Amino acid sequence: MTLAAIFDGLMSRKGLALIAPGIVLLGSVFAIGQDAPPAATPSASPPAQMVTPGPAPAPVPPPAAPAPANSTASESLSAAQRKEVHGLIKEFLVSNPEILIEVQNALEAKMDKLQSERVAAAIKGNAKEIFRPAASPVVGNAKGDVTVLEFFDYNCGYCKRAFGDVARLVEQDSQVKLIMKELPILSKGSEETAKVALAAKMQGKYWEFHRAMIEAPGQASEASALRVAEKLNLDMARLKKDMVSAAVKKEIDDTRALAQKLGIQGTPHFFVGDRIIPGAPENLYEQMSKLVAAVRKEGCGVC
Repeated sequence: MTLAAIFDGLMSRKGLALIAPGIVLLGSVFAIGQDAPPAATPSASPPAQMVTPGPAPAPVPPPAAPAPANSTASESLSAAQRKEVHGLIKEFLVSNPEILIEVQNALEAKMDKLQSERVAAAIKGNAKEIFRPAASPVVGNAKGDVTVLEFFDYNCGYCKRAFGDVARLVEQDSQVKLIMKELPILSKGSEETAKVALAAKMQGKYWEFHRAMIEAPGQASEASALRVAEKLNLDMARLKKDMVSAAVKKEIDDTRALAQKLGIQGTPHFFVGDRIIPGAPENLYEQMSKLVAAVRKEGCGVC
């Protein structure tokens, strides 16, 4: 990293926010040094002498009121002093560039903590919608001891890649309750397919449709979804009627609203109890299994 890049980083909004306290502190030191009156120089006392009474001395005016507490040190600095402060800060950072990494790491840790606290509060405030939804499809053991949620889109490549691990978890752990949250955010075809999937749920064929659709090549759309439904021998007349029902629309709208409350901006997004796995990591099955075990051992405070 060049010195110019470091200095430019410090002059960015994030950099200034980080070093602002140091600037104010140094500025305060300079301001105090400039504003402090010179110390009185002691002198020998003159010999005592007789003073002839005269007119009374004029009253001494009261001292000036101190500057308001909210006045900033920068207001007391001259242009030359501000330049000197900037130079001192630059010199310190150039001599100790590793501090920039420490600051960045500290900022990231703080932001991660704030994000975790925000998500935890959002989960707690929406626990019923997350863990006990009225109409979302449920796969696996409906009375399982650990609840797993997946927010997904049928046109999401990462959701397709994650499906094998999700199916494996449900098949190998008979105590997992999997809640599927249809979150069509990528295209019109995604929403059309979600409607067909929820209509298939009304005929008891949600998981069969989901598996066939998520494993199908190409873009998901109403046409491709209807072809899959027909192969599953669903009642197509009923299916098409249910696709446009108020219940299907409400489920999709409610899922979108919940995703917004939880700050979910992409798919897939998993919850294992009150733990989170964003995206589809290569070791998704291992991560989900580990979190399922942790929830069983430690419990879920909001599930």
